[in-house]
Amino acid sequence: MKMPVSPPRVDDILDRLGEERLKAVVGGRPLVEGKYLHWDNIRHREPPNELTPEEWWVKIKLARDSASEAMPLLDKSDRPFGLAYVAPLRQGLHRIDQSFGMTGSSSDVQEMVSAHGRSYLLTNSLMEEAIRSSQLEGASTTRVRAKEMIRERRRPGDKSERMILNNFRAMERIEELAREELTSGLVFELHRILVDGTLDDAEKAGVFRTAEDRVVVELLHTVETAHVPPAAADLPDRMERLLDFANQETPDEWLHPVLRAVILHFMIGYDHPFVDGNGRVARALFYWAMLRYGYPLTKYLSISRVLREAPVQYARAYLHTETDGSDLTYFVDHQIQVILQSIESLARYVDRKASETRVLEADIRDSSDLNPRQLRLLGHALRNPGFEYTVRSHQSSHRVVNNTARADLVDLVDRGLLIRSMRGRRHTFIAPRDLRTRLRALES
Repeated sequence: MKMPVSPPRVDDILDRLGEERLKAVVGGRPLVEGKYLHWDNIRHREPPNELTPEEWWVKIKLARDSASEAMPLLDKSDRPFGLAYVAPLRQGLHRIDQSFGMTGSSSDVQEMVSAHGRSYLLTNSLMEEAIRSSQLEGASTTRVRAKEMIRERRRPGDKSERMILNNFRAMERIEELAREELTSGLVFELHRILVDGTLDDAEKAGVFRTAEDRVVVELLHTVETAHVPPAAADLPDRMERLLDFANQETPDEWLHPVLRAVILHFMIGYDHPFVDGNGRVARALFYWAMLRYGYPLTKYLSISRVLREAPVQYARAYLHTETDGSDLTYFVDHQIQVILQSIESLARYVDRKASETRVLEADIRDSSDLNPRQLRLLGHALRNPGFEYTVRSHQSSHRVVNNTARADLVDLVDRGLLIRSMRGRRHTFIAPRDLRTRLRALES
């Protein structure tokens, strides 16, 4: 990707305008065709009303400045970040609140989660977020192999698998930590979990970077510097300010909780307080904030899945904020859309699984004595003939005790729907390649 072109200075343009042209740039709107666009985009568009591109930009910026609120957080030049509470943000936040049932009635997301089974869905969501978040920072293993590692609780085979397992453990820990206020100790604990066994220098886990570390952020797929974070010496004070913000100890600056969670995500990425793993910490703390602020259904979402599909847009949201006077609106707007897309992704996943279960139940005339865990396993087995299940993997997938997992699998063997085998000293349960025929045989 390329660095976005920084906007021209508004004051410089205003100094060059005569009285008549000054009148032409007054009374603008902050949006262009309903979107909060950066100069890098606007400069390629045809300006309205015979304005020059620069005059049009001034007209837009003056409107944005009048709508912007100063945040209690500072950029590396000690200027407050700004946020314009424009229509796309208001609309997006309203849709998120509706989806999460924050407006009174039960939401579609709540009903989907309840219908599909919270334990299974939670495990799948945590694995998905762990894998995708790690892939955003370079992990290269496949989703199938990564999920097998987590379900089987086997030791990671390389650094990529270690990153993913660490991320999964951090996501599991988040729900417990969300009961507590955010402290530097909690942030450091999360960092230690996330980078365990992956740093060249293990002493850098759970501590601020130093001036000697020379940390910079590079553009995707290049070695060009995109962002130089604040000086290491400033990190303790910046963290304290951020903790106050996260713990809502800034009463003069009330913000919608989702905005606060998204800005916390941004600030960790912007400050880059650690030598490595900053993105994973930032996304983990977004989940901490959403759970802490009363959005428990967030744990069933994977924002990193959406981000992984368009990493350039994610990076650009940071760069637009930094290159346009520390205007957080760009990043917040992007992340609200990411949350909404992750909700839609969850809906599609649950609908697909529900459809598969209905088809499976139709193949089994009398399936009333098969429990939901067994039905989900059989649905997976139909799509993956020859797949090997274990008591441990079934236990991890559904968050049940060992005896319950074993009973599920043995029952399916007794019905002729799985084949029991041995791998070393461990029992495995194999999906037969003629499973659909066996299911139909149950009908007779």
